[in-house]
Amino acid sequence: MKKKVQNRKIDTIFVLIVFSIFAFSVLMVLMLGAGIYKNMTEISRDGQNERTVLSYVRTKAKNYDGADRVYLDDFNGITALRIDEEYGETSYRTFIYHYDGWLCELFSETSLDFDPVDGIQISRIDDLSFEDLENGLIKVTAGKMNMLLSPRGSTDEPIGGRS
Repeated sequence: MKKKVQNRKIDTIFVLIVFSIFAFSVLMVLMLGAGIYKNMTEISRDGQNERTVLSYVRTKAKNYDGADRVYLDDFNGITALRIDEEYGETSYRTFIYHYDGWLCELFSETSLDFDPVDGIQISRIDDLSFEDLENGLIKVTAGKMNMLLSPRGSTDEPIGGRS
């Protein structure tokens, strides 16, 4: 009788050990999965923000595109995409630029002077840059993504991609 009780204790201890190992394994897999999910969500959010910023810049440039109306210009020490347009007798300009961690836009009459701080904050972005390439192409880089703008008057078609 004593042996049966002792065997049951060993069986019970063995079952508890196996159950503990299983519970610990499940907990570790859940914690690992939660960490991976968090990282993937952050990566996806960053990529979505970069795509949104590039789409915004492309749409603005294409909506107001005309011969020599979309180009890069210096805006108080910041390289900015400049869009020129006219309404009636008055000339206007739009600057799209990166300032203080934001994609910003400033629309004003050409004759008026403003500072980058005066622009409207459109979207938070860590890195945004513009580069003048040959044939009138403009390279726009937002984070790890980039695209090429081909304003009217340039010789190549627009292409986009990831750097």
